[in-house]
This record gives sequence, structure tokens and C-alpha cells, in this order.
Amino acid sequence: MTAFAAGPPSSGQEDVPRSLDRGLLPSDRVFFGVSRSIGALVLLITGSIGLFLFLQLIPTIKRYGWHFFAQSQWEPYRTVPKVGISAALLGTFEVALVAILIAVPVGMLTALYITEYAPRWLRGPLISMIDLMAAIPSIIYGLWGFFLLEPYAANVSRWLSEYLGWFPPFHVDTDAHAAVVQFASSYDGSVFIAGVVVSLMVTPIACSVMRGVFALAPAGEREAALALGVTRWAVIRTVVLPFGRGAIIGGTMLGLGRALGETIAVLLVISVEFPISIHILQTGTVTISSLIASKFSEASPAELSALLAAGCVLFLITLLVNMIAALFITRSRSGTATEI
Repeated sequence: MTAFAAGPPSSGQEDVPRSLDRGLLPSDRVFFGVSRSIGALVLLITGSIGLFLFLQLIPTIKRYGWHFFAQSQWEPYRTVPKVGISAALLGTFEVALVAILIAVPVGMLTALYITEYAPRWLRGPLISMIDLMAAIPSIIYGLWGFFLLEPYAANVSRWLSEYLGWFPPFHVDTDAHAAVVQFASSYDGSVFIAGVVVSLMVTPIACSVMRGVFALAPAGEREAALALGVTRWAVIRTVVLPFGRGAIIGGTMLGLGRALGETIAVLLVISVEFPISIHILQTGTVTISSLIASKFSEASPAELSALLAAGCVLFLITLLVNMIAALFITRSRSGTATEI
């Protein structure tokens, strides 16, 4: 406990501020030093990874020019190599967007049910099950998506294309009167199916962040709203959701960071192609992480450098998304947005 040194001031002499006595115990000093060292080590590792990837980006730009960011094809062995990540960047954001559009509503509703509606005896098992979903390896999700989900999701894609094909993302270039096998093959390995698989991996993250903040909503304001005779949904709408607005945004951003970097599950589900297309129901796409995983083992030195440069771009995007998410989560715990 910090305190000024005791003693009355001398008469006719100005008060002189004295140094503070931090009064830290040896154990506190050890904990303080270890914590600072671990924090510095994390920053050092993250910075070294970013520096290594950035050093791989420089020769790639020198070799392929700035077209590396605009070229959609990945053909490094041609006489005139065509190597670029524009298609992979688009596919990365498309898969992540589909995953977020599915995972955020499901995660938010699950968090609200656990904190507001679930009986006390059921909350513990539900929280454990959601945490267990986050611990399942991504390859398990990928195998599940490939063998079980894809046949059913292809039928959903076909239905969406048939009745909502006027909406450009749901349009599929195929003959509606073609054979069933040919018709179904137009929907396998699509952005939509990969997004559904990734959404199952994002939901636990978003739900955990939202649930933790929803549970901190001020009890006094809850009771004040109930005293006015409002319904439970009105309490959620006027107290819980405004208080947790930052958590909703932060959980969404954290989930987005998770979805952007997913590799194995996406690679097992998608058909790796390099189209520049917004048709999310049509077969064929590629993401940066799946591109690196599929090409890394047989890459030449020049192609390996290009793959690491693509990883640098993904690293910067994910780092930016996570920093924004951390900012929103930190602000969400203040409760300043709560209004009745």
C-alpha cells in the first residue's frame, strides 16, 4: 500500500513532496517481473513473425511486381509466371462473411438464452458444451463437413439458387434440366458450404465473449426495468443488449479473425479453384490459408516466397481485426452505453 512518509512539516518551510514508497513485497516484485517478461516475450514473438513474413514479401514484389495483389491466377511454372492473391483474398473474405452471418446470430441468441432464460441447473452443462465445441480440432470439423454436411448443404444451395437466383450471390451458372449428378456437382465445394463449416468453429468464440458481458449487465438496472412492469424481452432489449453492444461487435470481430485464418477445415471442403466471383453457391473457391496449405509441400523457392508473402497479408489482416476486437471488448465492460 502506497503512502507518504509521515512527519509534520517544518515551520516557515515549504512543503516538499516526498517520494512514494511502493511497498511491494518480494513475491509481488517477482510476479510483476515475470508478468512483464511474458508480455514482452509475446510482443517479441509476434513482431518476429511479422518481420519474417514482411522480409518474404519484399522479394515477391520485386519478382512479380504489384500485380501480385491484383492477379487472380496462381501459375508460377509458366514461361511468363502469373502469381497473385486477388482470388484468394476474395475467397477468404467470402468464406469469413458467410461464417459470420451464420455464427453471430446463433452465438448471440445462445448467449442470451444461457444468461436470461436457461434454468440454473442447465447453464453449467450448456457452457461446458459450448467450450467443448471450441476445443474440437479443425480437421474434425472438416471431415464432418466433407462426409456428412456437404450432401445436404448442396441440396440447400440448389434450393436457394432455384428460388433466389435473381439475387447475384445466389446465382449459379448451370442447366436446371441437366442430369442430377451434373447438377449436384455445381454446388459441391462452394463458399457457402465452407462458410457453414467455419461458422460452427466461430460460434463458440462469439458466444463466450457475448455471454461473459451479458452476465455483467447491472442488476440494479434490470430490477428497475422489471419494477416498471416490462417483460423479460424488454429488459433484454433496453438493458442487456445496450450494455453488451461492444461485446457483440467485439465477439463478431474475434470470430472474423478466427474465420479468416481457418485452414484445414476449408481445404477439406472446398474445390480449389481461382475464380473472381461473387456466386457463393457455385463450386470452386480458394482462401489464402488453403492456398498456402495446398501448395507449400511442393513449392519452388520463388513460389515458397510468394506463399509466405500471401501469409504476410493474411497476418496483417488478422492482426488488425483482432486489435479492433480487443478495443471493442475492453470498452464494452464499462457499461456506459446502458440506457433505460
